[in-house]
Amino acid sequence: MSFSPASDDLCGRLGLTQPIFNAPMAGAAGGRLAAAVSSAGGLGMVGIGGGVATDWLQRELALAASSGKPWGAGLMAWVLSESLEPLRVVLEHRPNLVGISFGDPSAAASMARDAGALVAMQVGNHADLQRALEDDIDVVVVRGSEGGGHGRNEVATLPLLQLALDQTEKPVLAAGGIATARGVAAVLAAGAQGAWIGTRFAACTESTSPARAKEAIAGAGTDDTVYTRAFDIAQQVPWPAEFGGRALRNQFSDRWADDLEALQAEVASAPRITEAIDAARRDADVAQAPVYAGQSAGITHGGETAAEVVADLAGFRAHLRASASRW
Repeated sequence: MSFSPASDDLCGRLGLTQPIFNAPMAGAAGGRLAAAVSSAGGLGMVGIGGGVATDWLQRELALAASSGKPWGAGLMAWVLSESLEPLRVVLEHRPNLVGISFGDPSAAASMARDAGALVAMQVGNHADLQRALEDDIDVVVVRGSEGGGHGRNEVATLPLLQLALDQTEKPVLAAGGIATARGVAAVLAAGAQGAWIGTRFAACTESTSPARAKEAIAGAGTDDTVYTRAFDIAQQVPWPAEFGGRALRNQFSDRWADDLEALQAEVASAPRITEAIDAARRDADVAQAPVYAGQSAGITHGGETAAEVVADLAGFRAHLRASASRW
């Protein structure tokens, strides 16, 4: 079932038939997933991490654009602070929406706007929200601490969403802990113009996550995640310290998540841990490698196509009608 957004709201401006955005998850959201979500009426996004090869980037962006529908890409501001070249490549493919998060977005946001794209920024606390508003970001994405992958661990989705909606008339999307039609209905009822969903899409058929990672997400409970910097420290990935990551708990996180100083000392003294976790990632060893996922892993079942996920999430209208009828 589709919906008919007002022409002046975000989904209307983007030409979407569903208020569903797949989160731009590096390592999970490639061009195939983005194209599938866009073809189903939402907005598919490609996640772009640090150090990606230009040929990979060109291929995935072309795949995302191949649907002929609106699409987007998400990049990390702290990576772009070293070079805007990845953004330049992205903009060559004419995305409708560009997400620039986790750091100072100003230079990259200006470049994206000059190319005709709308700019989104994920915010995880009040200071992030103020930064987004000061930089006149087009779309605010409130990412609560329930969310998977990298971000802050400070404020849950609903309090942050209410704060943002009270402070800006700009379009606000909600992220973190949303994986069902009920969750979509909840944030739309509060005033969000769409749901930015990661974990459920990470487990779907078109995701580039390894099969073992998808199985681990589908088998997890709502209390089977941990927020930690341990995986980044072990891999020597230079994420800013304020942005940890929420991942499924495993043997590695059980050993190191609460002992980061010792982990840093081990990594500094010898390459053994870094080599081991890099090998675990290559081998999809989910007992050691990070499987980034949010608390909504506990309500994610896997084995679905992106189109099936979007169609299921589209049931938000029935929940909104049922709720309205009670009052």
